[in-house]
Amino acid sequence: MTLYGAVEAGGTKFVLAVGESPEAPREVVRIETSSQPLETVARVIRYFEDNGPLAALGVATFGPVDFASGSITTTPKAGWQDFPLRDALAQALHIPVGFDTDVNGAALAEARCGAGKGLDDLVYFTVGTGIGGGVLTGGQLVHGLMHSEMGHLLVRRAPGERDAFRGVCPYHGDCLEGMASGPAMEARWGVKADQLPSGHDAWRIEADYLAQACVNVACVLSPQMVVLGGGVMNQSHMLERIRGRARELSNGYLPLPRIESPALPYPGLTGALLLAREAAR
Repeated sequence: MTLYGAVEAGGTKFVLAVGESPEAPREVVRIETSSQPLETVARVIRYFEDNGPLAALGVATFGPVDFASGSITTTPKAGWQDFPLRDALAQALHIPVGFDTDVNGAALAEARCGAGKGLDDLVYFTVGTGIGGGVLTGGQLVHGLMHSEMGHLLVRRAPGERDAFRGVCPYHGDCLEGMASGPAMEARWGVKADQLPSGHDAWRIEADYLAQACVNVACVLSPQMVVLGGGVMNQSHMLERIRGRARELSNGYLPLPRIESPALPYPGLTGALLLAREAAR
C-alpha cells in the first residue's frame, strides 16, 4: 500500500507519523520545536528517511502562514518568522507536500473521519497554548487573503467579570485568545487551567467566551458542527456549559450547529495524512 507522511507542526512540538490510511497514523513521535528552524527540520527529515519511502507528505502547521510561499509568517515563536517550511521539506525529501494550517487540517480530519464524518460544513477550534480555528465549507477548506484567524475574534467581557484582566495577546490584548487560551487562564488565576476545580468561576467565564465564538461562527458561516479541541477542553463539564451558554446568547434567533468534542485521537495528524494523499494526486 502507498505510504504517506504527516507533520503536525506546533510552536511547542512537532508531531510526526506515517500511515497508509488517514484513520491510522503510526510510528507517532514528538520532537521539540527548537528556536532554530533548520535544526527542527533536520530531525523531521531524518525521521521520514528512516520511515519511508513516502509517496507524499502532509504538513498541518502553526501559523500564520502564507500559502503562496509555504512559509510561516508573523508567528510569535522565536526564530520561525518567514520560515519556508513547505519548501524546506519538499526539497529535502523530493516528494509532493500538502500544506495547510494545523486547525484546517484538524477540521478536514473531523469532517472526513471523525465527529463530523459526512458533513460538508464544519468549524474546528483548538483551545490550548493559543486558540485557532479551521473552516470547511461546501466540502472545501477556506482560504482567502490568508486563512481564518478565529483565535483573534473580538469578544465582550463575560457577565460578572470584576477584575481588570487585560488579556495576554501581544497584538490585541483581550481578543478570544487573549482571554480564553491556556496562558490567559494561568495569567488570570495564577495556576494552570487543569489545576482549577470544576466549580471555579473561571470555567463559567471560559464557557462564556467559547460560547461567544460558537455563536459568532454560526452567524457568519452557519456550519453544521463546531468541534472544540485542545488541552483546555479536556474538562468533562465544559461541553454542556458551552452549549447552554450558546443557546442563551443566540436567544432562539438562528439554529445553532452541534457543538462536539473531537472524535479522533490525532486530528492534526489525520488531517496531515489527508493533505498528503491529496498532494500525491
